[in-house]
Amino acid sequence: MNYAQRERISTGLDGLDTILDHLRLGDNVVWKIDSLQSYQRFVKPYVEESLRRGRDVVYMRFGGHEPMLSAADGVEVVELDPRLGFEPFASEVHRVLSARGRGVMYVFDCLSDLISAWATDYMVGNFFQITCPYLLSLDTVAYFAVRNQTHSLDTMQRIRRTTQVFLNLYLHEHNYYVHPLKVWHRHSPTMFLPHKEEGENFVPMARSYETTALMSSVLPEASSDASRHLDHWQLLFLEAEEIASSSHDEETRLEMVRHLCRHIMGKDPRLLELAHYYFSLEDLLNIKRRMIGTGFIGGKSVGMLLSRQVLMREDSEFWQDTLEPHDSFFIGSNLYYWYLVHNDCWSLFMEHKQHEDHNSPAAQELRSRILHGKFPTVIRQEFENMLEYFGQYPIIVRSSSLLEDGFGNAFAGKYDSFFLANQEISPEERLEHLEDIVRKIYISTIGGDALVYRRQRGLVEQDEQMALLVQRVIGSYRGHYYLPDAAGVGISYNTFVWDSGMDPHAGMLRLVVGLGTRAVDRSEGDYARLAALDHPTKKPYLDGDETRRFAQKDVDVLDLHANELTTVSLHMLAQEHLGDVMPRLALRERMQTTNRGRLSRSYVNWIATFDPLFKNSDFAQRMQKAMQTLEKVYDYPVDIEFTVNFRPDGQYFLNIVQCRPLQTRKFGKRIDIPENIPEDRIFIRQQGNFVGGNIGVTIKRVIIVYPEGYHDLSLGQKHEVAKIIGQINTATDRAETPTLLLGPGRWGTTTPALGVPVNFAEINHMTAIAEVGWSRGGFIPELSFGTHFFQDLVESGIFFIATFPERKETTFQNQWIDEYPNNLEFFCESTEQYEDVVKVVDLEEPLHLISDVVSQQLLCFREPQTNRY
Repeated sequence: MNYAQRERISTGLDGLDTILDHLRLGDNVVWKIDSLQSYQRFVKPYVEESLRRGRDVVYMRFGGHEPMLSAADGVEVVELDPRLGFEPFASEVHRVLSARGRGVMYVFDCLSDLISAWATDYMVGNFFQITCPYLLSLDTVAYFAVRNQTHSLDTMQRIRRTTQVFLNLYLHEHNYYVHPLKVWHRHSPTMFLPHKEEGENFVPMARSYETTALMSSVLPEASSDASRHLDHWQLLFLEAEEIASSSHDEETRLEMVRHLCRHIMGKDPRLLELAHYYFSLEDLLNIKRRMIGTGFIGGKSVGMLLSRQVLMREDSEFWQDTLEPHDSFFIGSNLYYWYLVHNDCWSLFMEHKQHEDHNSPAAQELRSRILHGKFPTVIRQEFENMLEYFGQYPIIVRSSSLLEDGFGNAFAGKYDSFFLANQEISPEERLEHLEDIVRKIYISTIGGDALVYRRQRGLVEQDEQMALLVQRVIGSYRGHYYLPDAAGVGISYNTFVWDSGMDPHAGMLRLVVGLGTRAVDRSEGDYARLAALDHPTKKPYLDGDETRRFAQKDVDVLDLHANELTTVSLHMLAQEHLGDVMPRLALRERMQTTNRGRLSRSYVNWIATFDPLFKNSDFAQRMQKAMQTLEKVYDYPVDIEFTVNFRPDGQYFLNIVQCRPLQTRKFGKRIDIPENIPEDRIFIRQQGNFVGGNIGVTIKRVIIVYPEGYHDLSLGQKHEVAKIIGQINTATDRAETPTLLLGPGRWGTTTPALGVPVNFAEINHMTAIAEVGWSRGGFIPELSFGTHFFQDLVESGIFFIATFPERKETTFQNQWIDEYPNNLEFFCESTEQYEDVVKVVDLEEPLHLISDVVSQQLLCFREPQTNRY
């Protein structure tokens, strides 16, 4: 059907119907107004006529102005809060429109009021651009208003291109004038002239002198004309620069600091309070100078910047020669929504949010569109300028979503980050590579782990814009490799103390040579150095052979020849490129090679214990002070990521690249470990090697993956075991059936030969998980406290055990499980071939799992039959 032939709808004013040839079902009508009273003057007859004809009318109420309609007028009033953010607001509007269905009449508050919530009128244009077509598809009529001289020309052009009807409304010398600028698929010789309201008619101004008098009176002043090309965001920062450069009083400056923090630092009230105190107006303007696009800089960027401000403000003399300045750019969060809207992704994005399946057809199509989308020309130019600034130095592009690294939500490892070695031959290739990386990080926002995490924590409907943090990789050139001397993770509250003399408040580090990727993630077959900062040279294992066994073997580096992140042997790197660094980080031992039983030559082997760093410098004390200072200011334990680089004078630079509130479990009330449990009732008894504080829980179900059976499976079958565990996990209610999951080697590994390759969403309903060692099969648990995997465990309240049955001091007796039937078939179909590998036991007699941090004892036992505990 031709659009002009659609059903006609009245404006409630016969004269206006005449000049517009009526409205049509599907019309979005935008009124450009000087005052809200003028808009309301034309809303009333439209609503009254719609109600008279028996149509449903819905008033979308969100403005800062007085309500234009009420339920007493016979309309449905839907209250909306734009301060929750663009996505929750737009999603709720979409939900309301979907629920009300077809043929409904709508009145929206003045769109210009959204600017105070979103800081940039560009997002107002985005909202209209996704809402208008959806209203059209539902055969509705909707009234909108925008204030004159409030929005940039670009935003007004986008609104005008998208809408079906666009009208200028003037009140001049007590008379109303309507000037149609766009009326889709309708035309008359005088339709687009200004029309003066005279009684019930609207008369076209056919005489030129009348039109000249009217239009001259509404023409903007010269001083305001230039600002029409600027977004509200730009005007805000121009005002901030004027305040910073002139002699305004302190209260004016502080008010502008609070204003800017609300629009670039995020919404977390606790972080905003800290930002208000630790950032000056000049600090915020410096952040703006390094921003690409508009909006928030995201949680990761805020944490990195805030940690530096805190340390320098609290003790600048102590830190000024050690703390390396950051060299970062910030890609604003609004670009994320712009990208979705302008690459026709929004409707798929809304559909995707409603489904549990992150691999649904909508999700797959959405990923494809994001991957092949285009960036605006002005943003591409800013990307180019940033790449020119960094030159050929490697950079890292990191996710920095609005909720990331906040109080209560770490999102550790849920979104992607990528290194860019930056060695492409041409600037065009570098730009293309950068754009691909940004697209991939945007895609990670709809990944399975991120969606499960948001659902579990009730964050699905919250505003989760994706900003990006672009940092120069801290390090130096070593031949054709690029890497920092050392890097790691620091935690201010150490729940993994392995000695009764350690103070958890002293904090701990997880250190590696090279890039910190091996510190934040579990490295297959390799280990980072754990150090309790009050006893940094004490290790959670025995000296001697175990020092070598649990030392770092490989190093993550940027290979500038291959233009990629890669892993190389620490031995090779130490011999060829790190001769000046290794004596400061590692123990030196001379080894002999043999040939047919004869000694042939000797060589130097380095064991990355980091003992020289702790013994010969103030590094442990300085790191402890940094984290204790941050914890005190945050009033919360913190988790930091950092790099260390040595200077020619032997001192070092410290660079804090990330800081966030640490979700941790305090030790809780001390638990007395019973000593009179009969030996045959003990399942697990060990000293240390657990994380989760003092606990005393009852276990009603045990799931065990037998190491021997798992070892003999094919690669595909091992992945199938991971799926089986995921199915059991989905059917498990932690409150109703507390469950202990045991398996060989490392849970969550990407290498099935080292453990079961589950993702965290496949074990997140467990009460406790245990990694069981079996050296003959190569299954070795790793106490990788401080990694993203462990952060997930801590946030989910899952107790962790690493048990080594082959050690003399460990009791591990699982024979009693053989007495129980295997309930695997009740959770999964067609699993006969795995019944000797995976066993699910629902216990008649529950297990008791208890631990005491002070004595470092853990005991899991069946209740004694005669002497009940």
